[in-house]
Amino acid sequence: MADTPQPIRGTQDIFGADAEAFGFVVETFERVRRLYRFRRVEMPVIEKTGVFARSLGETTDVVSKEMYTFDDRSDESITLRPEFTAGLVRAFVTNGWQQHAPLKLATHGPLFRYERPQKGRYRQFHQIDAEIIGAGEPQADVELLAMADQLLKELGIADGITLQLNTLGDAASRDAWRDALVGHFERVKDELSEDSQDRLSRNPLRILDSKDPRDRKHVETAPVIDDYLSDEAEDFFGAVTTGLNAAGVEWTRAPRLVRGMDYYRHTAFEFVTDRLGAQGTVLGGGRYDGLVEQLGGNATPAVGWAAGIERLAMLVAERDEPHADFALVPMGSDADLAATSISADLRRAGHTVELAYRGNMKKRMKRADESGAGYAIIIGDDELAENEATVKNLQSGEQQRVALGRLVEHFRA
Repeated sequence: MADTPQPIRGTQDIFGADAEAFGFVVETFERVRRLYRFRRVEMPVIEKTGVFARSLGETTDVVSKEMYTFDDRSDESITLRPEFTAGLVRAFVTNGWQQHAPLKLATHGPLFRYERPQKGRYRQFHQIDAEIIGAGEPQADVELLAMADQLLKELGIADGITLQLNTLGDAASRDAWRDALVGHFERVKDELSEDSQDRLSRNPLRILDSKDPRDRKHVETAPVIDDYLSDEAEDFFGAVTTGLNAAGVEWTRAPRLVRGMDYYRHTAFEFVTDRLGAQGTVLGGGRYDGLVEQLGGNATPAVGWAAGIERLAMLVAERDEPHADFALVPMGSDADLAATSISADLRRAGHTVELAYRGNMKKRMKRADESGAGYAIIIGDDELAENEATVKNLQSGEQQRVALGRLVEHFRA
C-alpha cells in the first residue's frame, strides 16, 4: 500500500469552523473596503525576483533568508510573492495606473515565506492588504488607520488590541537615526545575540524588534527617532496624530517601533495584542515614499497596511457553519427528481437548502436535523401521488401538506 501523502510543513488545510472564521474575515474586509472606496485588484502570485530584491532590500531577512525563489524553464529567476506591496507597486508602474492617482487599492490572497512555522504563522499564509498610492498627505495615513480600526471593530476583536504608532521620519531623519543606532549597538556588539550582530551591518533597525533577552537591555537604551526628526517630519507626524484623534482612533506612541522593509518612511504602525503569544502583531504597515521610484516609476508617495487572515481568524469568536433554511428529504427516484427541482427553485429565491438524498428515512431525517434547518420538506410516494410535499417544522414538530408548485410562495408569505 502506497504511503499516504502528507502536507508540506508550514501549510494547512482549513475546514469547518476555522474555514468559516477565515471566510468571515475576508467578507468583513470586502465590506469595509467598499465603505472606504478602495478598488479591488488582483496580481500574479509569481513575480520576477528583482521586484522583491529591489523593493524589500537585499539585506532584509525576507530577501536573504525567507523567499521561495527558483529558475523557471527559461532560466529566469522567479519568486513566489512574500508580501503584496512590491507587486502592487510593480502593477502600478507597468500598467500606467498613475493616471488614477491617488489610487486606493485592496486585495487578499496567499503569500509565501520560508520561516519557522509557529502559532498563526505559516509558510503559505494569507493576508488582506490596503494601499493608497500617489497621496503624500497625512490624511491618507489617517484614512488607512481609520479603515483598519473599523475593520477590527467590525470583526468583533478590537478589545485588547492596541494601535502602536511611530514615525521613521523622512529619508534624512531615518539615515541619521540609523547611524546613531549603529554607533550605539557597535559599542556593545559582543553582548548582542548572533542574529543582531549579523543585522548590525545589514539592517540595524531590525535589532529593535529582537525579543532576545541579550538584546532587550540594549534596545531599551537605544536612541529614539525623535532626536533626529526634521521639522517637516515632525509636522507630518503631528498631522497624523491630530487626524487620528479627530477620527476617534485610539493610539499609543511606540518610539522604537520599526518596520522590516527598507522602503518605509514617516508613519509606521502595528495593531498588537497579547492574545496570540509572543508574536502579537495582527495588522501593520506604514508609509513607503520612494518605493515606486525604486521600481522604475516617477517619485510617488504611498502608504499601506497588511494583516494575516489566519491570525485575525484566530481572534474571531468560533463561527459555526451556517444553518440551512430547508432540508429536502426525498424517498424514491421520482421524489429525487422533484426534490432537485424544488431545491433549485428555493435557492433561486435566496434560501439555503440541504438535500438529504442518502440512506433510509431515519438517516435522512437525522441529516436534516444536523443541518440546523428550520423546516424539512419530505417527498415520498404518498406526497407525489397528491402532487404535494409534507412540510415539517423541525422545532415544533408540526406538519402540513403544501402543493409542490406553491412551496416557494408558501415560505414567502
